[in-house]
Amino acid sequence: MPGVLDGIRVLDFGRYIAGPYVGALLADFGADVIRVEKRGGSEDRFVLPVTTRADGRPGEGALFLQMNRNKRSVTLDPMKPAGRAVLERLVGAADVVIANLPPQTMARMGLDYDSLRAVRDDIILANLSSYGKDGPWATRPGFDSVGQAMCGSIYLTGEPGRPWRAPIAFIDFGTALHAAFGVAMALIERQRSGRGQEVVGALLATAAAFNGYMLTEQSARAPDRGPIGNRAFNSGPTDLFETKDGFIVVHTVGNPLFKRWAGLMGEPEWLEDPRFATDDARGDNGAVLSERMAAWCAERTRDEALDALAAAHIPAGPVLKPQEALDHPQVRALGLLHPVPLPGGAIPETGGMAMVAQAPVWLSETPALPPTGQAETGQHTGEVLGALGYGADDLAALREAGAI
Repeated sequence: MPGVLDGIRVLDFGRYIAGPYVGALLADFGADVIRVEKRGGSEDRFVLPVTTRADGRPGEGALFLQMNRNKRSVTLDPMKPAGRAVLERLVGAADVVIANLPPQTMARMGLDYDSLRAVRDDIILANLSSYGKDGPWATRPGFDSVGQAMCGSIYLTGEPGRPWRAPIAFIDFGTALHAAFGVAMALIERQRSGRGQEVVGALLATAAAFNGYMLTEQSARAPDRGPIGNRAFNSGPTDLFETKDGFIVVHTVGNPLFKRWAGLMGEPEWLEDPRFATDDARGDNGAVLSERMAAWCAERTRDEALDALAAAHIPAGPVLKPQEALDHPQVRALGLLHPVPLPGGAIPETGGMAMVAQAPVWLSETPALPPTGQAETGQHTGEVLGALGYGADDLAALREAGAI
């Protein structure tokens, strides 16, 4: 069955996460996404390598496999005159261009919006950067961790005096999600008006949006909150707790949940205690609640604690290692990860397969397409350019010139 974006062609000049994940999401729903990268492969192709090349060098990495599923691969150097001509022909046949490159680099490559619009006036550009298009930091580089740092997230994470960065690049992924949403909106608008547009995303903007409620509180009340470990500012008990055989997370918010928790703990008198009368009060006195919960968990195995909490309808879950996450029955039941063949090599113990996630949303009539294997570097260059009118001699000349 064709995807809902069948017939939409996307040129993906993205690198690492934010840009490529936009393309991956669009490809999941049927868009023809063409990843355009350097000859020999771009640097993000080899992060966390999970394959080995024939000559023994590290091959494709886990990051690349996840971010570039369901895409075709073309190599191109648009800085070469012959490469710029190829770029213009590619843009002329495309609907969307994705780039998360510095603005000066985009301009030199001919990927800025004005250059693209000169080739195709209804083109849609997804332009992702660290700090957006305006302001004194607009041209500075940055990664996910910078967004985490500048929105207050890192400061509020960890223990007092020891901030911690989240290892999951949620700012990158969030920026990509917003950009993919923006591209979908731009495609709808183009159907109505025939106009293309530039969709701008920024890591700092995503970070501020994700931490917006904390920034709103600070602007209104100036509480100057600081880190409190794994507890929560406005609920309790909310924390990580150690059982006999592992850790669990418990999140108790709202009076009905707290009432059930107090009953489970055998502490009905705490329902009348002013220290625990509201979520804010329970957050302020979270250390007391965590101490009680920790003692209860220490007497039980992880499964015993989780089953008792589930029976009381209190949100809780196990702290899983990555392998445990892969093996968890709920992850398997939902089909969250799919096996795909590894390109250019194999890991013997996995039989040449790796598990890859797809867009984590289910559409009843137009579901995401199952992930396919990832393309070798430049695997589809001849196929894509041939469809644009380049013959065998043309392709040979482009290779000789270093353009592809």
